[in-house]
Amino acid sequence: MYFTDRGIEELEKRRGDEQVTFAWLAEQLQAYVDSHPDHEDAVERLATWLARLDDPED
Repeated sequence: MYFTDRGIEELEKRRGDEQVTFAWLAEQLQAYVDSHPDHEDAVERLATWLARLDDPED
């Protein structure tokens, strides 16, 4: 198990029954980057990956 898997598992356990919008997720990611600017690149990569999931070019 990767270290990050624990965080993902915690997220699923604590919030797995909730429904959210992508607008809400985008707001949370922006708030996180505002508080942790050194993580901006990783958040940007994740957001781009999520945005392009259905894009056959990527």
